Amino acid sequence: MRVRRIGVALAGVAAVGMALTGCSEKKASSVADKDKLIIGVKYDQPSLGLKTTSGVEGIDVDVAKYIAKKLGVAEKDIEFKEARSANRETFLQNGTVDMIIATYSITEARKPKVTFAGPWVITHQDIMIRSDDTSIKDLASLKGKKLCAVSGSNSWKNITEGPNKLNLKVATETVPAQGYDECMTKLKGKSIDAISTDATILAGFVNREGSSFKVANAAFTDEKYGVGLKKGDTKGCEAINKAIADMYKDGTAQQLWTKWFGKANLPFETAQPPAEGCA
Repeated sequence: MRVRRIGVALAGVAAVGMALTGCSEKKASSVADKDKLIIGVKYDQPSLGLKTTSGVEGIDVDVAKYIAKKLGVAEKDIEFKEARSANRETFLQNGTVDMIIATYSITEARKPKVTFAGPWVITHQDIMIRSDDTSIKDLASLKGKKLCAVSGSNSWKNITEGPNKLNLKVATETVPAQGYDECMTKLKGKSIDAISTDATILAGFVNREGSSFKVANAAFTDEKYGVGLKKGDTKGCEAINKAIADMYKDGTAQQLWTKWFGKANLPFETAQPPAEGCA
């Protein structure tokens, strides 16, 4: 009888343990419930996400810290991980990161794979060239030029395949690269003629490199920067949308923009961009 009672007691303990484990797993399924966060950012984009000797810095990093704090996660409990354009969806799907804030434009093509909070800001695609190049002034003048094509990015496709405000398909010679830092190396070495991506990314490189490069100021898309989450994390998405609203209400959004892009005179819209929705 005593043995039987012990067995029943142990079974009860096991059941409680399983229940607690189940609750723990459920709690950890949304970024809104996590005590620690792994956040994917870029490591090669000045003013946005750049790895330095003292850590990672940039506006994406600062926005990530702000959102994490609003979710109840202290800065010491954030781990930043490099997320390249080519692996962002995979990182979210397999749980390598909890969220991604890495110049991550919200697009219809990405929505089936990613739940997006935001956008937290809207920027525009532009063109960067060497300062002594007078042949490239706008989108059409990229015809026949060597254009950097970063793996996993849609930017070069917006030029060659035509989903842009001008509805132009420009025949360029695309040169592959793994990241925009590699594009900069190619532009310096004159193995390409232009880099085209978000104005924020280009302004960051101009800030770093100085007068040797310039932005054409020929914007031709709207880029809605979102916060990427694992598909289905509606609770986390809604919590982050509230954090973004707070970031605009308390003036932090404008402060961070001025901190990182004031020198480049990039315009900032003080009104919060409408949220895309978390469905």
